[in-house]
Formats: sequence, structure tokens, C-alpha cells
Amino acid sequence: MLISHFAMSDVVRPVRVYDAATACYRPLMIPISTIGLGIWAAALAVLERIWPNAPWPSDRNRIARNLALGSLVLLASPLIQLATQAIIGQVPPLFRLGNVIAQLLILDLWTYALHRAYHRVPWMWRLHAPHHFDTHLDVTSAVRFHLGEIIWSSLLRLIPLLVLGIPLEINVMFGAILTASAMFHHSNLWLPPRLERALSWLIVTPSIHRVHHHAVQRDTDSNYAAILSIWDHLFGSASPTKYMPHMPMGVENAGEKQLPALLAFPFR
Repeated sequence: MLISHFAMSDVVRPVRVYDAATACYRPLMIPISTIGLGIWAAALAVLERIWPNAPWPSDRNRIARNLALGSLVLLASPLIQLATQAIIGQVPPLFRLGNVIAQLLILDLWTYALHRAYHRVPWMWRLHAPHHFDTHLDVTSAVRFHLGEIIWSSLLRLIPLLVLGIPLEINVMFGAILTASAMFHHSNLWLPPRLERALSWLIVTPSIHRVHHHAVQRDTDSNYAAILSIWDHLFGSASPTKYMPHMPMGVENAGEKQLPALLAFPFR
């Protein structure tokens, strides 16, 4: 009985200490990550103007379209986060995966699988297509998502969160890493070839992701990874196409659309 008491104490005490520690900084996680992402986006926006990867387009309204779509997502984010927090707090997990690195890896793998599904399932593609209609890529492309896609992705991400008991703060941390990675690999930043090749062994780089946005269907349906580049190699979805600066971006046989058409596209 004494042994079981100490064993139980050893299990409960770390959980209580963890909960007490995270309770202190949990309210600050989203503001801090938002500020950090804003600084990261501003830095990339400056650098991609100094060292552009591809020629800048003449359509200057595209940045306004991208930011308009991103603003809708930003406005809805607190509600999505509150809903996620409420569901996680009410539904007991099936398992407890306690390792933070494993939790982040599983969320990255889940994001890869979900991205692949957006390209394979027709009605999900309609949610995702507004992101791909962009005929140029820069840091603003990273926030160019239809609100419907963000809501659906947030709902589906609840599956690994609830099944594996991944806590809310890890979900927030992953979201910040994912957004920072998206800003980087969507940016129009030129990287020295040796640096690009070295980074591409580990993470998704601009040249890898630009092939995914190539306006050729076989390339659009490839290179789905979001953070770690290994998933495409493991699951056979890496494209053999090499990025070239004058590759056309967008959707094959489809041009850019104005904001009202982008918002309405999933419902047509």
C-alpha cells in the first residue's frame, strides 16, 4: 500500500507542477507568438524585397487580397482557439503521449496527411483552391487561406489532440511553428543554392514549396510537407521537378480570382 501510494504520488506530482507552471504563461502564449510571428513576417517581407527569388508581378492588388483573406482568419482565430480549448477541456483523451517532440512530430505528420487530403478530396479542394489561385508567392501567401479551410482544419486537428492527449499549449506552439514555416517557404526570398540544399534535407524551403504551387497539376499534387521535408520522401509525394524562377504559379488552366470570387469559390 505504501509503495502504491508513493508510485501514485510520483505520477500526480509532475502533472500538478506542469499544470501550475503552464497556467502562469498560458494566457501569454498567443500574444507572444503573435508578436513574434509579426516580427518574423516583417523581416521576411524586407528580405524578399532585397533578394527576390522570382520577378515581382505587376498585379499589386494581390497583396490586398491575400491580407484580406488573412484578416478574416486572424479575426476568427480567438474564437477557434476558445472552442478548441473548451473541447479539449471537456473530452478525456484516449491515450497520454507525454513527449513534446513526439507530439510536435505527430502534429506535423497529421498536417502533411491533411494537406494531401485537401488535394485529393474534391470538396476539400474547393476549400483549399483559393490558396492556390495566387499567381505569385511571397510572405503574404502564407496567410491567404479561406476561413472555411481554417475552421475545418482546426476541427480535424482535434483528432490527434484528443486521441493522444496533446495539451493546448503544445497545439499553440505547433501553430506558431507551422505559421513561421509557412511564411518562410511561401516567401519570395532567394537563398544561396548551397544553403537551400542543406536546409531542404530537414525543412521545407521556398524552392520545394514553389514546385507545389507550380501551375502544372502533377506538381501541384506533390510536395505536401509543411515543416519537415521528410514526409514527402517517406510517402512518395516528393516531386522530381526542380524549381526555376520563371515557373508559372497558380492552378493549371485557371487564373487568379478577385476577392468576392475567392470567398464564394467553395460554395459554387
